[in-house]
Amino acid sequence: MYTYDPLWETMKKRGINTYTLVTYYNISSHMMSRFRHNKNVTMNTIDLFCQILKCNVEDIVKFKEDESI
Repeated sequence: MYTYDPLWETMKKRGINTYTLVTYYNISSHMMSRFRHNKNVTMNTIDLFCQILKCNVEDIVKFKEDESI
C-alpha cells in the first residue's frame, strides 16, 4: 500500500498549494483528489510532480505496509 502523505509536506516546504498546481501547472482537480485519497497514479504523474516540486520520488510517495495481510 502506498501513501502520498510526503507529498503534502513537500508542497508545504516548497510553498506550493493545490490551487497553484491546478491553476499554473494544469494539474486536474481529479488528479489531486487521487493523491488526497491515496489512489493509484502513474509513474508519469509522479515524475511530473517531482519536476514541479524539484524533489525525489520519496518526497511524494511512501510505501506503507498493509497490516491486514
